[in-house]
Amino acid sequence: MKSQSLSEEVQDLLYQALETELGGVKVYETALECAVNPELKQEWEEYLEQTRNHVQIATDLLTKVGLDPSAQTPGRGIVRDKGASLVKAMQKAVSAGKPEAAELVACECVVDAETKDHLNWELIGQQATDLGGEAGRALKEAHSEVEEEEDEHLYHTQGWCRELWLKALGMPAVLPPPEERKDVKTAIGAARAKQSRRPSARSASRQGRGKSGNGPSKPRSSGKKPSTSGGARP
Repeated sequence: MKSQSLSEEVQDLLYQALETELGGVKVYETALECAVNPELKQEWEEYLEQTRNHVQIATDLLTKVGLDPSAQTPGRGIVRDKGASLVKAMQKAVSAGKPEAAELVACECVVDAETKDHLNWELIGQQATDLGGEAGRALKEAHSEVEEEEDEHLYHTQGWCRELWLKALGMPAVLPPPEERKDVKTAIGAARAKQSRRPSARSASRQGRGKSGNGPSKPRSSGKKPSTSGGARP
């Protein structure tokens, strides 16, 4: 198959997709060094293996459409630099000596990386439909191999990021997040999972304890009767 059948923009998208996966491997390897929650660590270990497989899928796709996987483009270079900055941010967070804060930084970095990754494959799927022919079939096959896993990587890690932030803020958190419990793989499913979150009373009590170890923290006085609408339910 000749690459001339693909526009310059489509070729650049495919190169960016490969570079995003390559950077994703490094992001997950570093994120695992930051993980504190054992369930999150187990999830990221699984995602790391899947991302390594996605590297091979993206590499094979470039070859099938007549492109050199080792070729460099300006867009690919930018993606590489962005990925390196995420790794550097996590390393800096680890060096600060606050494990839970580093875990939060890692969650945010994974979400950043997976947002780009998810977009790449979404666009590849749309191009597969528009292109048709041999190139379209190659894109469609690659997209179908990674689509569900990419959805899970993004939506589940977004849930982890939100809930770990709530925990850090001393608010009721649901861990593992509802996106994980419900195994969501669509944007609609993620939205419904978020709306369904119900922190348990035990979780709220445990996470509401003061960080100094001197017992439960006292609620702040606002002069108003506290609202119970968003509180923990037994």
